[in-house]
Amino acid sequence: MSSSRDEQPLGLRERKKARTRAAIQGHALRLFTAQGYAETTIEQIAAAAEVSQSTFFRYFPTKEDTVLYDRLDPVLMKAFVEQPAELTPLQAVRAACAQVFARLDAEESELERARQRLVFSVPELRNRMIEHIAAGLGMLAEAAAERAGRDPGDFTVRVWSGAVIGVVFAAYFSAAEAPENLVDVIDKAVTLLEDGLPL
Repeated sequence: MSSSRDEQPLGLRERKKARTRAAIQGHALRLFTAQGYAETTIEQIAAAAEVSQSTFFRYFPTKEDTVLYDRLDPVLMKAFVEQPAELTPLQAVRAACAQVFARLDAEESELERARQRLVFSVPELRNRMIEHIAAGLGMLAEAAAERAGRDPGDFTVRVWSGAVIGVVFAAYFSAAEAPENLVDVIDKAVTLLEDGLPL
């Protein structure tokens, strides 16, 4: 049985890894914004982040992954599960998004917008986004099932999760093309779903 002292270094290591991953991604996004995605090399990203290329590859298998990695997904899922029980599932989605995005500082918000713009403007990133949508669907189904006390494989849970993912994905497209605040666009989109998507 391990003591809290035994567990502490693991926590410190994990936090250090998270900081290194965030630093590499942040430098990559800044370089992509400044000089273009295709024009930026892994060597340049590693140099900007002050890590070796081997360290880069420990965190990101490819250059594409520096954009596709979404560190907010697990944070959003946790916030969603922890919303007050009296909220409906869609109200909990809206509250979780508002809570998580409100914690981002100006630079973090801009980097997230830059990440989204890249995903939708670079063809190879758009193509690989399908994999990430499937992963996001699984994460949301797990979180929704936990919140509702149902099985993640339940058909209704999966369909509900797919509807939310589709609406949020459409909101990302809109936010990438306009100067609107991302969380406002997501909130507007989920509200439409809540209202039955009237046309």
